[in-house]
Amino acid sequence: MIPFPTNVSPVYCALGLVQILGLLAAGLARLTEGTRHERSGQWLCLAALAVVGGECGVAIQFGPDAAAACAATLAIMTLITVADFAPRH
Repeated sequence: MIPFPTNVSPVYCALGLVQILGLLAAGLARLTEGTRHERSGQWLCLAALAVVGGECGVAIQFGPDAAAACAATLAIMTLITVADFAPRH
């Protein structure tokens, strides 16, 4: 049985929470596309991109793994917001 880690740093938990919220904001921006809430979703996503981008710079001091996770989240958020998944006719 694998023991559950009980001594996880609150800083790593906060970094992970910000990344999850960033991904949710990017998904929400995609879901509000074409609705009356589209502009709000876009502004929320832009703010989330800025926060996660700033987090990438801060995460460098916590080691390369933390910085790489933040950078990967930023790349996935950018892909979600920029990629066009609509089928071509």
